[in-house]
Amino acid sequence: MTTILTATPIDAKQLAELGKTTFLESHGHSASKKDITNYVKSKFSISEFERELKQAKNHYHILYHNETPIGYSKLVLNVTGKNIPNKTTTKLERLYVLQEYHHLKLGLELFNFCVTFSKNHDQTGMWLYTWVENHKAIAFYKKAGFEIVGSYDFKISDTHYNPNHQMLLDY
Repeated sequence: MTTILTATPIDAKQLAELGKTTFLESHGHSASKKDITNYVKSKFSISEFERELKQAKNHYHILYHNETPIGYSKLVLNVTGKNIPNKTTTKLERLYVLQEYHHLKLGLELFNFCVTFSKNHDQTGMWLYTWVENHKAIAFYKKAGFEIVGSYDFKISDTHYNPNHQMLLDY
């Protein structure tokens, strides 16, 4: 059975654990071990999730399979940016599922939930950044209708940036 629930500050520890694991699974080889370790410590700490979960602009959801947390998403509504001129566009900042569950295709269920959430909040589209070496994610988003509209250098450390595609889905 699959369930998707809205995360609250109480879920910060669970999100930190999911965040660390899923980031390392998908990006752990994208920079030096030192840079990745420092990035994970700063971006996936319990305190960082507590801070983000208290901000009304952030919408986190946790994906459960048989009552086990296996993934999560982060949405921010009404975000413009380079190549994103429409003010009513959702930024999909995170969509991660533990690798051992990829075969169940539950990431698609979480993604569809995110699209519905976005549309229910009068958004006209969704955009994201994805690492150019994450071919599986790029294929997933293209299949969902996203188009590459730009590029972005994702900062891992003061000395390392990962090239990313900027992708957009218009509803």
